[in-house]
Amino acid sequence: MTPPINNQLQRCSWAQNDPLYPAYHDEEWGVPVYDSRALWETLMLEGFQAGLSWIVILRKRDAFRKAFKNFDPRKVARFTEADIARLLQDPGIVRSRAKIEATIQGARIYLAMQAAGEDFSKWVWGMAGSKPIQTTGPIPSQTALSEEISKALKKRGFKFVGPVIVYAWMQAVGIVNDHAPACFRRNALKC
Repeated sequence: MTPPINNQLQRCSWAQNDPLYPAYHDEEWGVPVYDSRALWETLMLEGFQAGLSWIVILRKRDAFRKAFKNFDPRKVARFTEADIARLLQDPGIVRSRAKIEATIQGARIYLAMQAAGEDFSKWVWGMAGSKPIQTTGPIPSQTALSEEISKALKKRGFKFVGPVIVYAWMQAVGIVNDHAPACFRRNALKC
């Protein structure tokens, strides 16, 4: 059971805009993720977020997980045109053909990497220097590293992975620690 949210704690300012945000902020955002499948799932969800607010995706995340078979790449890679048609009718998710197709293609790329002996987590974290980056100063919307990772993902065929989306993903999965200096999570996540 998750303990009740302590609303007296100092959090990043964005984490106070919606009732769902405190738990997401406190338990997930910025926590380093090393599981390849979980990294891929979050990257796909960030792609669905393109042009929308993250809160939209967070509110629909359970529906996304159900619709995309818990983001099991083996299952998603086998999705057919009938699955796409089904997903386009699902009001619980963002119904964008391009984003749905990008997720299916992303699953196939993920599996091709795995078949070639490439671990998605090691590949991504390797580009980031294999440890979380502790940031200082103003939070950018993209960085040279997010541009590099974006180019590498695009070269492999991933879609909806521009440098801004990639940077938001890097923040979410703890590749960068962008918690505000006064936020109680910043020091807790320092390496």
